[in-house]
Amino acid sequence: MGKLVLSMFISLDGYIEKVSGFAGPTWSGDLEKHWSGHALARAKHLVYGRKNFLFNKSFWSAAETDPTSVAASISYAGTMNSLPKTVLSTTLTGDPGWNGKVVADNVAGEMARLKREVDGDVFCFGGAGIANSLMRADVIDEYRFMVTPSIFGGGKRLFEPGMPEMDLKLIDSMRLDTGAVVLRYDRVRN
Repeated sequence: MGKLVLSMFISLDGYIEKVSGFAGPTWSGDLEKHWSGHALARAKHLVYGRKNFLFNKSFWSAAETDPTSVAASISYAGTMNSLPKTVLSTTLTGDPGWNGKVVADNVAGEMARLKREVDGDVFCFGGAGIANSLMRADVIDEYRFMVTPSIFGGGKRLFEPGMPEMDLKLIDSMRLDTGAVVLRYDRVRN
């Protein structure tokens, strides 16, 4: 039985996107080892919302067909392409490809099934809509955030208004060479 882990990066002021759109963290070997490497060593199944799934599918699947693509030069591209994926979406239909399966309803039930059946952890890489849905359903077991040393001043917030109150317990923290901090919290349930 695995855990459902929400793994996202967030600016110091709580945003996961700038007003102008996606803005990834500053990359380094340290970040690759302790952020991506850590996640992919544990993850046996990935969960995405539709937009993030389609973005990642486009980026990573290029490694299989275009040896000159950026993805082809990344050591864990094969892992990203081979892991099974669940796409939580009410608008995407049919076979999404990239080892994906679309789930449109009963999200809490599907997450419970994955945690029971997957031999390892299930990682959700977002976006914000699906992260908020999973938080509201209270199915996340571990929160893993990379807090970047950036203030976006606006954009898309991770924690939407009306989020239910919940308690978390810090289980690990690590400073990266980029100045970002990785924080891991377990969900405390009484």
